[in-house]
Amino acid sequence: MKITIINTGGTFNKRYNPLNGRLEVPVDNIALDKIMSSCHNIEFTVHNIISKDSLDMTDTDRQIITDTVVESKDDKIIIIHGTDTVDLTSAFLKKQELNKKIVFTGAMVPMSINEVEATMNFSLSLGFLSADVKDGIYLAMHGVVVDASKLVKDRTKGQFLITK
Repeated sequence: MKITIINTGGTFNKRYNPLNGRLEVPVDNIALDKIMSSCHNIEFTVHNIISKDSLDMTDTDRQIITDTVVESKDDKIIIIHGTDTVDLTSAFLKKQELNKKIVFTGAMVPMSINEVEATMNFSLSLGFLSADVKDGIYLAMHGVVVDASKLVKDRTKGQFLITK
């Protein structure tokens, strides 16, 4: 199976910088590389673009993501994205008529702090793409994969909820 991964940053990738005492989004794929090293029988193409917290993303960034998706030769794509504005980016991308299976995923806790959530969400995305699913834009978070427009972040509960 061939999968393109578009890594845009987000909490999934954040690491503590001991020089300034902040969690920062690095411009590398260390978190993703750690997970992919355990994925066998999959050929990955990784594009590390943007590298920022999703709260700082603009429509220009969303266009870069869209262009990267459109240019991908693969029809199965995982986009690592910050959870705060994943709804905005998935809606932006949905304006395109794409014949691809696209799964957005991320984490609410940095992988550098706790590996479980990021690994689980990424693995969920892989499993979903290996199934016989129709083209579309999906969101994989916390044990479910649904149409991206049907999963919303409830900031009061700190979790994703399925809407109708």
